[in-house]
Amino acid sequence: MKKDLLHTPEGFRDIYNGECYQKKILEKNLHKVCHSYGYNDIETPTMEFFDVFNKERGSIPSNEMFKLFDKYGNTLVLRPDFTPSISRVAAKYFEDSVLPIKLCYQGNTFINDNKYYQGRLKENTVIGAELINETSLEADFEIIAMLIDCMKASGLKEFQVEVGNVAYYNGLLHEANISGEMAEELTNLIREKNYFGVEELLNSLNINPDIKKTLLELPQLFGSVEILDRAKQLTINEEMTDAITHLQNLYKLLTDNGYDEYISFDLGSLSVHSYYTGIIFSAYTFGMGRAVATGGRYDKLMGQFGQDKASIGFSIIIDAVMAAIERQGIRLETHGESYLLVYSKNSYKTALKKATKLRNEGIKTCIIKNNLSKNDADYLEYAKNAYLNKVIFIDDNGNERECL
Repeated sequence: MKKDLLHTPEGFRDIYNGECYQKKILEKNLHKVCHSYGYNDIETPTMEFFDVFNKERGSIPSNEMFKLFDKYGNTLVLRPDFTPSISRVAAKYFEDSVLPIKLCYQGNTFINDNKYYQGRLKENTVIGAELINETSLEADFEIIAMLIDCMKASGLKEFQVEVGNVAYYNGLLHEANISGEMAEELTNLIREKNYFGVEELLNSLNINPDIKKTLLELPQLFGSVEILDRAKQLTINEEMTDAITHLQNLYKLLTDNGYDEYISFDLGSLSVHSYYTGIIFSAYTFGMGRAVATGGRYDKLMGQFGQDKASIGFSIIIDAVMAAIERQGIRLETHGESYLLVYSKNSYKTALKKATKLRNEGIKTCIIKNNLSKNDADYLEYAKNAYLNKVIFIDDNGNERECL
């Protein structure tokens, strides 16, 4: 066998042993939070038609997708993003719904881009939630509150959710009459906080000095809630004013319910996904140079699939959260007893009977044969790595000895 076949392709990796066990605990904990808010699971296919994620629908650039063709010549892609998939499903199956639709999901996304090599992956597991057919401030609050509760359930204690509002930026673009490729280029520069690039581009345009001043200041409009006062002073139309007022009202609701310590603001926060229309947010924690979760309001995306319904949601990158909790020395634990039964040469039947009884009681139980060349410390280490909290040795006479 070629040694190359023992490795994964670049940007992909195997997850095994303790890391995989920790990942499954994390997934379970986050899913539990989504369910506690009354969100129901939905599954979409790993592979979809390319048009579900095309540029007009605001997904990632075409050259960052994994593409293939079916036997009819249709272009298919491995999903790079769940939101367009959920929008497609909601437009098809919830067309007549007049009440809010609350969905949550878990699965893998695939993005084929070189920049993801820098400690990132091309395949990521994500867990997310979408609240559809609801435009209210309370809906925005619920999604951010649920994200914060998920972050807390992950074991992370120190994190921040940076909140912005793309309507503020869009109001500037409309006032400056900037659109098309120019708007796309400016957006990329602001998203990367490239101050010099923003200034150079704006100097090449014939726009109002007040608009130019605000656009230049936009990448620096981030920090605590006080930054909203500064942003409001820079507003030049109703769209921008409404965007800031909405953020102020949202912050009050978050504060009233004890979530304000996790909130900061960034008016220059813009996403690679252009389908966002209102609030936008990203979660950050120590040890990570990128967001571990993102989300926002996308009120026009479902209209791309023939059914216009306001929507908001978030997506947590499980692999990024896993990296964060590892770097912060956090170990996720399961509750309840679990056993490693170590049986001697002639006690297998006794050990099997005990294991069966424990398993029928819902207790995780592993049995292995005693290797006389190993000592108690070896089995304790084995149990620790297998997330088993008790070790019991069973001798040939059926006597049990618990190893502490």
